Amino acid sequence: MNKRERRAVPVGDTDPFRPSPERPVRCRARAMGHDTQFEPHHHPWGQLAYCASGLLQVTVADAAPNQTSGLETTTIVPPSRAVWIPPGARHAVSMLESSQLYTLYIDPSVVTAEWRRSRVLVVSALLRELVLGMELPHHAGDELRQRALSTLVLAELAHAPTQPLGVPMPDPQRGDRRLRAVCEAVLNAPAQHATLAGWAAHSGASERTLARLFRDELGMGFQRWRQQVLLAHALPMLARGTPVSQVAAAAGYASDSAFSAMFRAALGQPPSRFGPMTAGPA
Repeated sequence: MNKRERRAVPVGDTDPFRPSPERPVRCRARAMGHDTQFEPHHHPWGQLAYCASGLLQVTVADAAPNQTSGLETTTIVPPSRAVWIPPGARHAVSMLESSQLYTLYIDPSVVTAEWRRSRVLVVSALLRELVLGMELPHHAGDELRQRALSTLVLAELAHAPTQPLGVPMPDPQRGDRRLRAVCEAVLNAPAQHATLAGWAAHSGASERTLARLFRDELGMGFQRWRQQVLLAHALPMLARGTPVSQVAAAAGYASDSAFSAMFRAALGQPPSRFGPMTAGPA
């Protein structure tokens, strides 16, 4: 399947939103159209990518820009989840649907050592309201309110549950091009083939070669990696209220029970726990 063409939009002037030790959390809100994207870039502060509505795809390379390489991770993000991007990490954000995008810029002075890697966070009802509240118009003399909101946001981020929903991708510069082509094809249409042999037929590499590349470059076998892709696609569908039967069929499963068993084994909860009225595991 061919990748959809996306319209690149500039990151824009970030100076009005630049965080500082005195104001460590800043919020930027934008309404983004379907199939638009921010090209790969980086900045010295941390960032939380969150959409109040719509669907995002966030790709993060955890290595800092002055390092030689790093593992790239792609996550599909519904409104019940957000992606933490550490300071200096190269990242790109694409809209898979028209989205109300909120980005929190967070000063490095409040980023602890445990937060130097990207992660997927479960967005609580409180965190959602805090993010929305930070974007409301502010008035002169409102510094106390801003400090209080920043303190609460940082506390919620520190205690937010995380989920292993990112999909590791080969290094864009040094990774094997055949492996990356297969990974991108699976990410775009994960149910097209259930086995590595099926994908190998279209890759220009043998199944044996691809199996070795998955182990060497991504540190896992193809089936485990594809499971991460299936979960990444399934979660947003469930969050929008899509019936489990349709989600299972879209993932290429012949039965709801087989899909549910895979889902429960991976996340410890049944698919029904991830519907539009829930935020995820308690």
